[in-house]
Amino acid sequence: IAVADTTPLNPPASGPIMCTMSEKAYNITLIEGDGIGPEVAAAAVRVLEAAGACIEWDRQEIGVAAREQYGVLLPGQALASIQKNGVALKGPVTTPSAEGYPSLNVTVRKSLDLYACLRPVKSLPGARSLYQDVDLVVVRENTEDLYAGLELEIVPGVVQSVKVITRAASTRIARFAFEYAEAHGRKLVTAVHKANIMKLSDGLFLNCCRGVAKEYPQIEYTEMIVDAACHHLVLKPGRFDVLVMENLYGDIISDLAAGLVGGLGLVPGANLGENCAVFEATHGSWPEGAGKGLANPTAFILTSAMMMRHLGEDVIADRIESAIGDTYLDGGCLTSDQGGSASTAEFTDQVMRCLSGVPA
Repeated sequence: IAVADTTPLNPPASGPIMCTMSEKAYNITLIEGDGIGPEVAAAAVRVLEAAGACIEWDRQEIGVAAREQYGVLLPGQALASIQKNGVALKGPVTTPSAEGYPSLNVTVRKSLDLYACLRPVKSLPGARSLYQDVDLVVVRENTEDLYAGLELEIVPGVVQSVKVITRAASTRIARFAFEYAEAHGRKLVTAVHKANIMKLSDGLFLNCCRGVAKEYPQIEYTEMIVDAACHHLVLKPGRFDVLVMENLYGDIISDLAAGLVGGLGLVPGANLGENCAVFEATHGSWPEGAGKGLANPTAFILTSAMMMRHLGEDVIADRIESAIGDTYLDGGCLTSDQGGSASTAEFTDQVMRCLSGVPA
């Protein structure tokens, strides 16, 4: 997809700086996205400000809203804003299936070399879920694999999709996984693959993981075929700690893992590179639910907490996570996906009430 260099006729206004706890003001790009994006983004902004985050928002558009305003899906100034600020909070952007334009989410990640997708999956006490003891992290390579989008029709009725795996990208994501494990006290890294069938492509990925694992002897390293990994995740997710994998497997497994702890509405995420970090929840845009107040903003609020922790604002992140936890433990104001009847705004109001009781 072409990235257009556009100059907005009416530049989006930056939000006010709201400082209550943090002594440092941050310039952060805010992209609300499509579908339920504006609703969950508004919830996260409210909670961040109430938690004491000191942020000046640089509001940009990608997707349907950008096309309506600028005539393009991915304005050049949106990417420029992320590059300038180094950090973005991004809502979901709709990708049409089997037709239409290429994934804008993938385009943003590749354009900014956000090579590592980090999705922590942890049980939330009080949430309606299959398990109560899940605590694992999915590390997904973000720049290649089948998501390179190299497809062609060889003859009518025969289409080829090229899977690209490189030593550089595989080594980089493996090292990211081990460094994350070391920094966060994790004890086990599992490489997920299909090298029994794709011996060259997945074999290269696996050999890169093995090479990096030798540099971290203090961390246990195991390997598991992707179908077996899905099987064991459902049977006994507690056996996993950090899982590292190629792009497509990571997309599938992170959604599967989210289902173990209550659904996509509860799991945060981040896309990280050397120079930029874009924080976006695991869930999609759910256009059918847009504007109805049905969306669960938990994942996006927890994503904003991840962002604050990335910025070194652990106290603010702790406050937000504690308020979310208290909201679920109370159980009286949950959204429909969690068996409640609260709207997006009502749930957020409850988080704000819980936040007021969390010590600064």
